Amino acid sequence: MPYDATYRADAPERATLDARRGLQLIEFGADWCGHCQAAQPAIRAALATWPDLPHRKIEDGPGRRLGRSYRVKLWPTLILLRDGQEIGRVVRPTAEGEVNELLKASAVG
Repeated sequence: MPYDATYRADAPERATLDARRGLQLIEFGADWCGHCQAAQPAIRAALATWPDLPHRKIEDGPGRRLGRSYRVKLWPTLILLRDGQEIGRVVRPTAEGEVNELLKASAVG
């Protein structure tokens, strides 16, 4: 699954993400968020070198429990999961290198 361009309102249940095997990158934010818009070129460029990494953009905001369950406070927040467990996160990345450092965490362990 390549880079996902749109934040989706239909968030999965936390249990679904926790049960998924392998790596996945989840990104919390909103399409109208200026920080989220500014981060997209860096995120897109970093993910271009990880074409097999599932990337899911999840719309966050008031009343959205999934983001709260991950303690998301600022957008965008990218969380890298392995077998449903968080192995790293980056908040408000501004450069491709920040996202690449997060993705390199997948090679550890």
